[in-house]
Amino acid sequence: MVILEGKGKHFSTGIDVTVISSLIDYPEGPFREALLDMQNCLDAFEALEKPTIAKLRGFCLGDGLILALCCDFRIASRWTVLGFPEVKRGVPVIAGTQRVTRIAGVATTKELILLGRNFNARTAKEYGLVHKVVPPDELETAVARFASKFLKLPPQTVGAAKRVIDVGSYLPLRASQDLEIDAQAKLLQSPDFKEAVNSFIEGRPPQFIGE
Repeated sequence: MVILEGKGKHFSTGIDVTVISSLIDYPEGPFREALLDMQNCLDAFEALEKPTIAKLRGFCLGDGLILALCCDFRIASRWTVLGFPEVKRGVPVIAGTQRVTRIAGVATTKELILLGRNFNARTAKEYGLVHKVVPPDELETAVARFASKFLKLPPQTVGAAKRVIDVGSYLPLRASQDLEIDAQAKLLQSPDFKEAVNSFIEGRPPQFIGE
């Protein structure tokens, strides 16, 4: 399990303005390579086969918000401010328009990105960008309580289920069902699968070892 949070009062204030200014007269070839590297990093983080939780407080803007959207779950303080201000700097959201669209839908994504306005955590929850909104002084407890739920589950099974959901959602139905079969077949001889079955039959709490 991974809990992602910013250092200090904010999750992320977005990309450094000096980085944007350096894009002027930047060669197209290296520029494309740099963007691809950044997108690959986000893809790799999103593909981690373990639950990921973003703990949002303060500002969560631009690429920082895109990184949060790579997490499986997002829990925000009531006073969190979110937004995609890139268009105001002449830059589209080059690392995540599709992630926003797949969560919030086309119409909402256009409103958020084309206008570049900030919005609060409650609005983010209405759009599906945040799973839970809590008072600021309850954020730590809320994230810890939610994360603790995964400690009672078999990690390989959770990871496999996450992969099936994430990858399968882009596949035709038959291919996604084959993915389910492959995932379960690989876990069939695992100690945790046997423990899950035996503990259920014996009517006792399972003791998973992560294998």
